[in-house]
Amino acid sequence: MSSWCVVYTQAQSEATAARHLRRQGFDVYLPEYYKMRRHARKRERVKSPLFSRYLFVALDMTRDRWRAINSTIGVSHLICCGDRPQAISEGVIASIRNREDRSGMVALNTVDDLKSGDAVQIQHGAFCDQIGILDCVTNEERVRVLLNLLGRSVKLNLPVESIVAYS
Repeated sequence: MSSWCVVYTQAQSEATAARHLRRQGFDVYLPEYYKMRRHARKRERVKSPLFSRYLFVALDMTRDRWRAINSTIGVSHLICCGDRPQAISEGVIASIRNREDRSGMVALNTVDDLKSGDAVQIQHGAFCDQIGILDCVTNEERVRVLLNLLGRSVKLNLPVESIVAYS
């Protein structure tokens, strides 16, 4: 019976570790998402690991030679409890996989779940922790939020990642 365990990788070596673990016959899950990167005044979408320096590997403790994971290229160590790998709940992996789109990338932007008129909370910037109303999505990177300041409604254009649904 296989269970999912967590592997701690070397810095920026998640993909390398996953590739070498697969070559050894392990079932590996490296959740990734698209993030916006700014470089030389350009913005581009790049693949990035969902959990920096972590990936998941399915292990059957009675069959697999799991100690070999610690000496795999790109791996720092397998997360253990005592002298045995620490298993995590299958539900954790299932919930991450449920958020994947058709291309296998984890969808983080919750703006798809929101509609105009929904209450949102601002997570970053000068208006952090303020509650507003989602007015509209201006493009794939920005949203317009109506915020009540000093008794009047003010429109703010914010990055998508700076808001979450308010409950």
